[in-house]
Amino acid sequence: ICVILCGGKSSRMGQDKTLMEFGEFKDLTHFQFAKMSGIFKSVFISAKSQKFDPPLPVLADEFSDFSPMGAIYSILKNFQNSKIFIIPCDMPFVEISTIYELYENSQNCDICVASDEFKQHNLCGFFGSSVTKEALNLYKNNNHKIANLLNSVKFKAVNFTNSEQFHNINDKSDYEKAILLLEKEI
Repeated sequence: ICVILCGGKSSRMGQDKTLMEFGEFKDLTHFQFAKMSGIFKSVFISAKSQKFDPPLPVLADEFSDFSPMGAIYSILKNFQNSKIFIIPCDMPFVEISTIYELYENSQNCDICVASDEFKQHNLCGFFGSSVTKEALNLYKNNNHKIANLLNSVKFKAVNFTNSEQFHNINDKSDYEKAILLLEKEI
């Protein structure tokens, strides 16, 4: 099971980045959905609403605010006894081998996320449905940082040397760099 995060504000971009054209795809979300569908049997989109054309399978955020913790809870409450791969829509270059390595490392922990020499990517990894209640408790206590969830459960960070795969599209210059990276891949 894979869930692509598409419920952010995109405030630094100035427009909804999940709906921006990407390569041969109508938008970044459809690109990421197609990529993840090649790996996972089930792929869902975490978003506030069905804003995609053509429509995609959306798991609607339970809460109206823009909380990463609320989004994690809203995703995990749909599954039992599962490990769910969660990835941001705006991180389109994560390598398939990285996903497999994260999965292999997730067996003896509740959450397993990717890291590189620059940072830990707390929203790119496998989340066990066993942490659903903890995510809700943190959310209800106005605690929205995923790092706090990681600190309260058994988690592991796996380091990867190719940091470029974690390129995150936050603003126009990140988007332009992503288009260049995509052209290099093709």
